Amino acid sequence: MAKADCVFCAIAAERAAASVVATTTEAVVFLDVRPVFRGHCLIVPRLHVETLGELPTELVAPLFTCAQRVSRAVEAALGCGGTFVAMNNRVSQSVPHLHVHVVPRTKGDGLRGFFWPRVKYASSDEMEDFRAKVAAAYDAEHAP
Repeated sequence: MAKADCVFCAIAAERAAASVVATTTEAVVFLDVRPVFRGHCLIVPRLHVETLGELPTELVAPLFTCAQRVSRAVEAALGCGGTFVAMNNRVSQSVPHLHVHVVPRTKGDGLRGFFWPRVKYASSDEMEDFRAKVAAAYDAEHAP
């Protein structure tokens, strides 16, 4: 279902202008208006969801198949060395509608990756505690 005030929903419904690269039944691909590098594409599901966790399971494969195809297309079309494929969930998400970034990359392009702070686990026991918590939550997702 589209959300009335969502710019990505408007683009997907062709109610807002965008430099559309491709469309599928499930997704729309268009150029980012504020690209990291020229050719930076966004892939959005037509269904309005804000995060990957909200995306219905049956739409995960079509979305990522589209991202895979766009990644290959960007490399072929632009002659770049590769692509950076990324997605934010809530934090740093400029538009609260799930979207996948496909950014063309070349060696020496100046993009230095992420400057995220790194932390260490205090002990192997603490690491196991975090592992167990995440594993339990993952298992709960698949429980009957």
